[in-house]
Amino acid sequence: MEPTREQAWALLNEFTTSPSLIKHALAVEASMRYYARKFGEDEERWGIVGLIHDFDYEKYPSLDDHPFRGAEILRERGWPEDIIRAVLGHGNHTGVPRDTLMARTLFAVDELSGFVTAVALVRESKSIFDVKVSSVKKKLKDKAFARGVSREDVYRGVEELGIPLDEHIANVIAALQEAAAVLELDGRLSAGA
Repeated sequence: MEPTREQAWALLNEFTTSPSLIKHALAVEASMRYYARKFGEDEERWGIVGLIHDFDYEKYPSLDDHPFRGAEILRERGWPEDIIRAVLGHGNHTGVPRDTLMARTLFAVDELSGFVTAVALVRESKSIFDVKVSSVKKKLKDKAFARGVSREDVYRGVEELGIPLDEHIANVIAALQEAAAVLELDGRLSAGA
């Protein structure tokens, strides 16, 4: 089976009702699509991996279950093994090596996509277009900000991808700018909008 984006979207919505988790999936999808173009890879396939990487999280949030239950569901439904391995690899606790560029990229963009989104949302404008690399780096040093984001995973992701931190942050910002409307990071959520 070669999954389509429509199938990935349906799967995500079958298991996920939280608007914030759906937006996170869309943000990671945007970052994966951006990097697929940058690396000359299959943008549709990489986007699908970003979209579904956490599809099981709402129903199975414990480390004992996520993303293992998701992998089981994907296998039962005939999804390709490279996609399943990339999904498994985005969690350090799974023991699944990130041995493909797609898997390393998913790991590298997952936490950072969420973090950059949080940086945009605390700006008065609530716009990704007002987020700068320097402000993301400053917020990364603030341990009280977006506490749930693992800084260790952000830095490990950059190391595994082999891209300088500033460049990686800039890439994720650019990716999220491309999806600003669907992510509601285009400024419409600001008090003045």
